[in-house]
Amino acid sequence: MLANPCADAVLELRPEADENPPDWPVSGAIDAALHDLPHASSTLEWWYVNAHLEVTGGREVSLFAAFFRQLIARSEDGVPRYAHSVTWALCEPAARSYKSSVVVDAAAPELGLLKLQAGLGAADSRLSNALREVLEKGRIPGPTRLFAGPATVAEGELRFELDGNSFRRLPSGDYQLELRDAQQHMSCSLTLRPQKPPIRFASDGVVSGVANERMFYYFIPRCAATGSVLIEGEQASVGVGSAWYDHEFGVAPQRKPALRAVNGSAPQTSWRWVSLQLEDGTDVSVYIITRGESVLDNWTVVTDPRGQRQVFGGAQLRPLRTWRSSRSFVEYPIAWTLDVPRAELSLQIEAAFPDQEVLTIISDPGFWEGRVDASGTLRGGRASGRGWVECKGFRFEDMDGFLSAVGKEVRAALERVLPLEPEAEQITAWVGRSGTSRSRSAARGVDAQLLADHLARPIREMTDRGGKAWRSYAALACIDVVGGDSRKFLHWLAMPELLHVGSLIVDDVEDRSTIRRGGPACHVSFGEPCAINAGSAAYFLAEPPVEHDDLAAADKLRIYQLYFEAMRAGHAGQALDLGGCFQAASAAAKTGSSEALENHILAIHRLKTAVPAGSLARIGAVLGGGTSEQVEALGEFFEALGLAFQIMDDVLNLRGFENGLKERGEDIRQGKVTLPIAKALGRLPAEERGRLWDTLQTQPQDPQVIERMIARIEAAGALDACVSSARELVNKSWAELDALLPESQYKLTFRAFSAFILERHY
Repeated sequence: MLANPCADAVLELRPEADENPPDWPVSGAIDAALHDLPHASSTLEWWYVNAHLEVTGGREVSLFAAFFRQLIARSEDGVPRYAHSVTWALCEPAARSYKSSVVVDAAAPELGLLKLQAGLGAADSRLSNALREVLEKGRIPGPTRLFAGPATVAEGELRFELDGNSFRRLPSGDYQLELRDAQQHMSCSLTLRPQKPPIRFASDGVVSGVANERMFYYFIPRCAATGSVLIEGEQASVGVGSAWYDHEFGVAPQRKPALRAVNGSAPQTSWRWVSLQLEDGTDVSVYIITRGESVLDNWTVVTDPRGQRQVFGGAQLRPLRTWRSSRSFVEYPIAWTLDVPRAELSLQIEAAFPDQEVLTIISDPGFWEGRVDASGTLRGGRASGRGWVECKGFRFEDMDGFLSAVGKEVRAALERVLPLEPEAEQITAWVGRSGTSRSRSAARGVDAQLLADHLARPIREMTDRGGKAWRSYAALACIDVVGGDSRKFLHWLAMPELLHVGSLIVDDVEDRSTIRRGGPACHVSFGEPCAINAGSAAYFLAEPPVEHDDLAAADKLRIYQLYFEAMRAGHAGQALDLGGCFQAASAAAKTGSSEALENHILAIHRLKTAVPAGSLARIGAVLGGGTSEQVEALGEFFEALGLAFQIMDDVLNLRGFENGLKERGEDIRQGKVTLPIAKALGRLPAEERGRLWDTLQTQPQDPQVIERMIARIEAAGALDACVSSARELVNKSWAELDALLPESQYKLTFRAFSAFILERHY
């Protein structure tokens, strides 16, 4: 998934006044009874809690929750109108379970449209356009949900009631937190009793916000937590619990309407926030916010067991390891070293487990907020504890960046399936079926390295160069778009790319193509016999791994049928391609009637590219448990995308690929009749038709001759006609799919990707 087109953007700012708003606590102790209340001066405000709980049976559960309020506008008489949201997650480290919930009020679509109208969309207009279509329906892409009813915010006290979720300050000074997500069978009811006084963050409490807001920030790092939680429908009482409370409220700056661009796009703003409760009663909070290469804030607050704070700058939070989400494909850090030299603090922080991502359209396209453990030293002594880390602002600005990340994940999957230095288990999987005695017997005496060099290496040579890997993404995302969970099927990720690359290797031999993905074709590097064998073997290495999953027999059968449909169609299309279309092209050149020729070419594209893409999408939808209507509509949509992709490939062959991934005019050099040629034969006058057809048959190699032919085809409007045909295909299939799928971030990306197919340049 891609960046939220409503994401925060860097703006040109008017100068701000030096004064703080009148209700900010500029000095002295924080009066929580007063400053917990919603602030009329604030355009952005949130109340945040995280907690670590030991529940019935000794299970450890952690959670976080954030209640947001954002000013939309004020009426002529000054009455404010706000948008609200609640974001929370329940985490069980031992089970590596993490479930999140995001709900927003009915004003969210309007707020999103206002941001788009103000120019706060993504750098890639395709993303903004896709989101606009959803927002104009008054909807929001899932998994984020709209409130079922109105938001209730009390006057004169801290009390929110937001779609069954509530947060309030009790007369005793305790806090009451109620969270509920009926769809995911989880909830909590907690009472938080402060154990330390409110702590002012930074030197004076003022920190930078993501869009240049000035935010006042205070927190209570220790609260005793009691109550209960509902996990997977099972109620559990809290035995021992410790919680953390944050409150921030701030003022957005005056804005000019124009964005400030740096090299054509605004630099990303991102931040990392750390809250740690150490075993000796010390609490540590770190906030580092950056914009591009600039550090806007870097603050660490260390609070001793008595509630006395010390403030430090210059924290160094260095990532040790990263994890790439298989849903958003964003790469997040999941382990860090934290060094604050002046505080004599040095800790290693580790995520309890990697997959603690919250997917939500309100935070581009999500963020990582995870339960962590910490150990190291503080003032020369050993220190350890637990906490939460939040990483926001990690996103892709355009489809190119997104597909690049998808490609990295697909290549990592291929590296696991086809290692260049294989172990015995990999060899048995290549020659038979992993774990079976027959395969072990078949692999006896096999020279593992020799097999790898002549089977795995030719395939990996092609896959490791890159490629768009959109077929693998489509298969995986179709699981999610119908309500399934693609994380259960990550072992399927290599299959679509293996199938595709196998066909490329064989096609290049048959077509005598010499360049593939910016380098020599496989047969050029390894010889034709090796390339043919490796390309053919890829079809069998890509066998659907159904034995690894708990699938119904009918679903397994359907998946195999779809896989072999793709194989048969692809080979039939290649047979037609090899057979050529001399007679149809010759007739079109003579008569100027190109319909039969165009249909023949489209049939080749449909069989070679569209049907395999549609079959892979259907496989994903079957794995995700989609309805028969959804399965078929997704297949039709990706068939349309596959056909449009191939049409645009023909266009780019003449207009030129970015970075020289293929030779411009290669199809003409090979005397190949493509859709632009066919459309040109249907548009040119008789004499020019004949000249174009005669020249094409000579397979011209002279660059000047080729350039003149391309110019003639372009002038005839053939290339624009191809683009129009591709657009019509995509839009028609999208209209049919749109009605069958609920709004979601996956669906949003499908829409943006369809535009990318039509506008791609490589």
